[in-house]
Amino acid sequence: MRMPDPDTISLASVTAVTTNVSNKRSKPDIKIEPSAGRPVDFQVSVTVIEARQLVGLNMDPVVCVEIGDDKKYTSMKESTNCPYYNEYFVFDFHVPPDVMFDKILKVSVIHSKNLLRSGTLVGSFKLDVGTIYTQPEHQFFHKWATLCDPDDITAGCKGYVKCDIAVVAKGDTIKTPHKTNETDEDDIEGNLLLPEDVPAERQWARYYVKIYRAEGLPKMNTSIMANVKKAFIGENKDLVDPYVQVLFAGQKGKTSIQKSSYEPIWNEQIVFTEQFPPLCRRMKVQIRDSDKVNDVAIGTHFIDLRKIANDGDKGFLPTLGPAWSNMYGSTRSYTLMDEYQDLNEGVGEGVSFRARLLISLAVEILDTSSPEVMSSTEVQVEGIPNISDNATGKIEEFFLFGCFLEATMIDRKIGDKPINFEVTIGNYGSEVDTPTKPKTKKKKGGDGDDEESELIYGSSDDEVDDGGDMTSVSTSPPMKPVITDRNYFHLPYFERKPCIYIKSWWQDQRRRLYNANIMDRIADKLEEGLNDVQEIIKTEKAYPERRLRGVLEELSSGCSTFVTLANNDQNQAGKTKLDRERLKLCMQELENMGQQAKNMRSQVKKSNVKDKIKLAQNFLLKLRFLSDEPQHSVPDIYIWMISNNKRIAYARVPSKDILFSSVDEETGKDCGKVQTIFFKLPGKKSFGPAGWTVQAKTELYLWLGLNRQRKDYLSGLPNGFEENKAVKGPGMSSPPISLMYTMKQIFQLRIHMYQARSLFAADSSGLSDPFARVFFSTHSQVTEVLNETLCPTWDQLLVFDNVELYGEAGELRDDPPIIVIEIYDQDTVGKADFMGRTFAKPITKMSDEHYGPPRFPPQLEYYQIYRGNCTAGEMLAAFELLQVHLIGTRNCLNLSLSIGPAGKADLPPIDGPSDIDRGPILPVPIGIRPVLSKYRIEVLFWGLRDLKRVNLAQVDRPRVDIECAGKSVQSALIQNYKKNPNFSTLVKWFEVDLPENELLHPPLNIRVVDCRAFGRYTLVGSNAVTTLRKFIYRPSDKSVNNWSAMGVYPEIKAVLFWGLRDLKRVNLAQVDRPRVDIECAGKSVQSALIQNYKKNPNFSTLVKWFEVDLPENELLHPPLNIRVVDCRAFGRYTLVGSNAVTTLRKFIYRPSDKSVNNWSAMEEVVIHTEPEPAVKKTETVVKLDSASDAVVKVDMPDDEKGEKGKKKRKKGEEVEEEELDESMLDWWSKYFASIETLKEIIKVHEADAEEKEDFDSGEGTKKRRGKGNKNKAMPGQGVPEKKKHKIEELKMYNRELEYEFNTFEDWLHTFNLYRGKCSDDADVEQNAADEDRLIGKFKGSLCIYKVPASDDMSREMGFDSNMGMFQNIPHNDPINVLVRVYVVRYGPGGRVKVVNRVYTGPTEIEDENGLKKQTDEHLALAVLNRWEDMPRIGCKLVPDHVETRPLLNPDKPGMEQGRIELWVDMFPKDMPAPGPALDISPRKPKKFELRVIVWNTDEVVLEDDDIFTGEKSSDIFVRGWLKGQQEDKQDTDVHYHSLTGEGNFNWRFVYPFDYLQAEEKIVISKKESMFSWDETEYKIPARLNLQVWDADHFSADDFLGAIELDLNRFPRGAKTAKQCSIDMVLNEQDMPMVNIFKQKRIKGWWPFVARDENDELEITGKVEAELHLLTGEEAEKSPAGEGRNEPEPLEKPNRPDITLLWFLSPLKAIHHLICNQYKWLVIKIVLALMLLAILALFLYSMPGYMAKKLLGV
Repeated sequence: MRMPDPDTISLASVTAVTTNVSNKRSKPDIKIEPSAGRPVDFQVSVTVIEARQLVGLNMDPVVCVEIGDDKKYTSMKESTNCPYYNEYFVFDFHVPPDVMFDKILKVSVIHSKNLLRSGTLVGSFKLDVGTIYTQPEHQFFHKWATLCDPDDITAGCKGYVKCDIAVVAKGDTIKTPHKTNETDEDDIEGNLLLPEDVPAERQWARYYVKIYRAEGLPKMNTSIMANVKKAFIGENKDLVDPYVQVLFAGQKGKTSIQKSSYEPIWNEQIVFTEQFPPLCRRMKVQIRDSDKVNDVAIGTHFIDLRKIANDGDKGFLPTLGPAWSNMYGSTRSYTLMDEYQDLNEGVGEGVSFRARLLISLAVEILDTSSPEVMSSTEVQVEGIPNISDNATGKIEEFFLFGCFLEATMIDRKIGDKPINFEVTIGNYGSEVDTPTKPKTKKKKGGDGDDEESELIYGSSDDEVDDGGDMTSVSTSPPMKPVITDRNYFHLPYFERKPCIYIKSWWQDQRRRLYNANIMDRIADKLEEGLNDVQEIIKTEKAYPERRLRGVLEELSSGCSTFVTLANNDQNQAGKTKLDRERLKLCMQELENMGQQAKNMRSQVKKSNVKDKIKLAQNFLLKLRFLSDEPQHSVPDIYIWMISNNKRIAYARVPSKDILFSSVDEETGKDCGKVQTIFFKLPGKKSFGPAGWTVQAKTELYLWLGLNRQRKDYLSGLPNGFEENKAVKGPGMSSPPISLMYTMKQIFQLRIHMYQARSLFAADSSGLSDPFARVFFSTHSQVTEVLNETLCPTWDQLLVFDNVELYGEAGELRDDPPIIVIEIYDQDTVGKADFMGRTFAKPITKMSDEHYGPPRFPPQLEYYQIYRGNCTAGEMLAAFELLQVHLIGTRNCLNLSLSIGPAGKADLPPIDGPSDIDRGPILPVPIGIRPVLSKYRIEVLFWGLRDLKRVNLAQVDRPRVDIECAGKSVQSALIQNYKKNPNFSTLVKWFEVDLPENELLHPPLNIRVVDCRAFGRYTLVGSNAVTTLRKFIYRPSDKSVNNWSAMGVYPEIKAVLFWGLRDLKRVNLAQVDRPRVDIECAGKSVQSALIQNYKKNPNFSTLVKWFEVDLPENELLHPPLNIRVVDCRAFGRYTLVGSNAVTTLRKFIYRPSDKSVNNWSAMEEVVIHTEPEPAVKKTETVVKLDSASDAVVKVDMPDDEKGEKGKKKRKKGEEVEEEELDESMLDWWSKYFASIETLKEIIKVHEADAEEKEDFDSGEGTKKRRGKGNKNKAMPGQGVPEKKKHKIEELKMYNRELEYEFNTFEDWLHTFNLYRGKCSDDADVEQNAADEDRLIGKFKGSLCIYKVPASDDMSREMGFDSNMGMFQNIPHNDPINVLVRVYVVRYGPGGRVKVVNRVYTGPTEIEDENGLKKQTDEHLALAVLNRWEDMPRIGCKLVPDHVETRPLLNPDKPGMEQGRIELWVDMFPKDMPAPGPALDISPRKPKKFELRVIVWNTDEVVLEDDDIFTGEKSSDIFVRGWLKGQQEDKQDTDVHYHSLTGEGNFNWRFVYPFDYLQAEEKIVISKKESMFSWDETEYKIPARLNLQVWDADHFSADDFLGAIELDLNRFPRGAKTAKQCSIDMVLNEQDMPMVNIFKQKRIKGWWPFVARDENDELEITGKVEAELHLLTGEEAEKSPAGEGRNEPEPLEKPNRPDITLLWFLSPLKAIHHLICNQYKWLVIKIVLALMLLAILALFLYSMPGYMAKKLLGV
């Protein structure tokens, strides 16, 4: 493979360290602090709004919100199955992200919970917090959670709970969700609380987790305990009783306990029953040790269900294994109190191999209709048959080789005891777990799977290789460290490099790792390429689009390579279903990705590079996701640094990264390469400052592969060594125990440390005393200490002489070792504080190379500094490594080497500026240091704001010092900050030498000091302006500050066409369609045509321009000709008149001339702002506010006026426009109208963005197909839209005002001043936003330009030399202002709306000719709204507005606690007094009274059996209340013993309530609890609840049915009981609807409904009721009593009195008894009696008749 020319690669860039020029070295990872396991602040907010369709009768529901062990309950709502809560809960957590995201959030509805009983669970809904956090804006807003009964999965849905759920971490911002309208939210099925890719109908499924066996468990005992046990029991058994625990979706399952076993075999399966897809992302599998006191985790493994399933068209259900899962955790050495126990629980990065577990997972979808399905979700544990030995693959012998080339930067705190390194893979190589000898030797290709459980412990002792015996060597020899400097040791390896090698046996699942490696390589190249493109854009180099095309082409070819290679080894043993399915998935995804990359490559242009980078980032995320193999194979390698038999620090190397393959693409990225590994402290010790210190840095070579593949395992090492083997002799092929390097090169390293910027503030003053410590190999040097700065300019050359590097010269040239630079803060007392670290690679020059372009001298470049995982500034430096020529016939170590006479003389000389004052410190040489030019920096000192106390004293006399590149200027002293915080002298300047390359400009430091008594100066705060480019003045750049960027362009003619006046007849014809032609120097422009001069003499297009070449001498300018022509019929043009403007000088725009304004040279325009006294009949005038005379006129064109009546008569054309209700229009009307407009705008933007993304990614059809079933019809698709009234709306901002207006930095900038130490766990950018460090603000500006200034510039700015570039700025004298703060509304996090104010004033104005002109705003307002277009003085003006600001709590920094909506009006006192303040007080609810008369009921279900007769009857009464006012529920009297379901009542309910008509909500004010100080206001939908009950004397009343009527929209009542049907509830949308607030009175029949046993609605009765709505005033004038009471009493109902029916009307009772109940029984008895009587008579008379017959009588 041809390697790129090193000369063409920028080695001194940020990406230099990541670029591998040769195949000998890997890139190091600069972020050494583990990110996992660090606790973070989280806040979960849940708003329970309401519940609907709860299954049950006579419910008193309570909603419980549960997260982990925290539970919170809503209040209880009585007698309703659709309660309304609107209650808000907040949960705070301080845990690691992984722990937080695994927590289960559970929403449950409980019936009848109180202090004495826990209540009955109606249903619950659960999901994990991670699912919420992955949603857009980390929240679900106004979504319905589906409730299910975990004890009965066949029962279906148990109801819905509407809620908002948001998860906020520190630094997250809450984005305003646009609330859908009420009808959309009532569509429950379309707004379910589910992620977008989850179907609405989730099925129940069984999750089978099969646990087979475990191996390699650590010894959970000590020798003392073992001896005690042996003394008592007589035998020494294993002291571990393992079992497996699985946690999933809030449920827990356990296997049986295997007593005293290090190799337990369970063969059990744990069965979970949960909905699919699950809303819980991970399954937690733990091996635990059972103990009578406390069970302890041995190891933990997480199964991410997203990685073992695919929800695509050709997807598959979650499946895993059977496969071994490796578990990592604390060190294997047992201690009674394990300080790293959290690692065994899965929190943080494991520091040692703990065990491996053989598991599998399968999912089965259940058919809940089948009678065989168990209805409970209880976890089941069942036995399973044993698994075959070869199911997980054939066991192979693996060989691991390592060589320590260097061990430096060893922390001196460790001590000077001998140090050695231990390397382990699984348990192989471990000194703690002594491996046992395998019983059977594993031959290549042989079948020894039955010995697998023993081989996990097996060492390679006495193993015979083809060449001879080989004993594993897993530790380097102990060696006493040598001092490098005051902080670090190093190990003196020199030419002898220790080696390790380990043989181990594992199942051969290399194919999994190979596929992952291929994808990792593709992802690494893509990431590196995208970083290059961003670097090109950042440094403004040419053609970033070409580099991006190359990156995409490389991605496309890489995807093709994967598809080709991934098909290898299809018949590999132990291949699982997941292996096959993942292979299909990865091949399909990468094939699509390659095609999309190819398509995208053809679309890349310079204009869309940034958009395409974002899309390519999505490819990168997908590749990283796919490359993470969920089924483990060979365990990771751990390297421990051991000092004095104590484990100090570790490093972890993934096995796949060093795995060998004969195919280059499949080989691990670090296999057979020298990699720089930084050792870190284990567990929580690695967090914070302790973890940022390097414990040790090693140059380590690692190779892992099959033992039979180890032919070339040494080929990647730097050349020039001899092997030193433990056993010497012919034919022996054992690996070496050390390497002896015979080739050594001598170098001189030159470090050109120029400067750094944006460093970490390590001192309480907000500054630092930084110095840099540079490490290369075993050498170290430091720069000088610069006091009190965050942007030091060291300008220092550090020279390392006699640097010895081992290896071949050519390899060292192409890929030298890395340089480590650490930045520290020097403290007068104690140890220096670590501030950050970065890496670099030097440019290498060999002795036979010429020192010259293009590689030399090296260029200064910026390097990113990291502190832990956070950025901590940038460093500007250059590095070069120069070979020293040596004398000697052979360059080997057994010859004496000396530097020849031409040795150091051959090195390039150091050309630096002579700086005698700096003593021995060498400056950066000429040629490397930047080329400087003289610049002038002008500073506008405006004032200081918000200065806090310093050292408990107020700041009284502050001053600002500005410093840049060693030069500085001071502001004037503010004599009394409290009285006047502005500076008396506005502009000062100083000259400074700055680099010509603007990217290399040093920072500018702003410091504020307080001048106190006795000549004391106290630093108040400081700021470092790191980027000066935006302040550089460029005459040709119009975009820089308005006050300075206005050039003079006499060659551009801008013409303002206003209108024509007083045109007379031409050729006896009126001028009707005139046009103006402007001509100058042969170039011309034409105005727009006036279509009807008589009607409107003004032009429709105001401004046009043309370019023309004019003499520089203004006196020689040609005249400008103006001609007016009339455009007549048949294309004829008639000249009307002309004018020649002979002198153009007064129209030339000059920035220094305040008196010339082209736009103001017109005659004065008079604007009439008083309201018109008379109003035309054709106009509708609506008064907006009682405190204002402003009106809004709804105009109606003549043609519409004539057609309005016609339109109303036609059917089916348009939905009628509702009549405008004047009483409802107020300030809040505009508020809500504006919200609707904002929602529509946001929806359009979202739709456009989604379409664009679909188009760019090429997945448009696929995405739309996937979402089609979920999206509802968009407005306007087959649905007639309601015509909206033209209500004047408000401009709305959903952020802070300064965010919308570029922080108001048109010409005046705000620089935050900081004081205090930065926090340890944040980036520099995050610390800059830290409110605790903010001490005040400096308002001012900068202007930087080269000197001498150009003539044009001096001519432009020459009229006021004191102001320099800052011309035409206003004065900064203090003025008195009237401030009005309007607070509109507050909302908790995730529930925010934004509003604005309304324009006031008449909407009809008169122009200068007296002509009426219709407009939506004043002409003055129109001008102001376009003020930014005005030349010279134009800027963007803030309209009337309301802004939204976050609320922050100092105890929870960085986490929004809600938002407040407000605006501020400021009126200068020296101007006329403003009008009265705008009244935006909340709408006052209007008092109403609803009177409900319950006349009759019919067909009510009969619930009771009569004591005497057993007949069915009901004692009926009706109960009613308004939603939210359950305590005011009212009952009718009881209609006893209704035998037909008919009830007669004539009973009146009276409900007074307060109602907001515009919001359609009832307002209720009440205390939340008896301990509340103030009342809380609730806004609840206006809904009337009516229920029918059966009254019982001695037991609870029986609920029969209910109906809920939305008073704003409910079905019209039926005229008769027969016409009343259940369709009025089920098919409500098809029924004619009424609004009681418009109808006022309505009477009819409505059905009562309840759910039957099958959970379906059935009709349980009908009620005849009359609803009558009155306003509060009307109710006072005509009062009515409740029930049948005065006033306006109702008649008593004509009920049949059946209370004592048996005694008062026995015949009637007998009639009911006989006719209804026992009719057939009575008939049978009567017939039987008649037959008996006949028989008796027959028997009685028979003897007499017989005697007579015989006697013949």
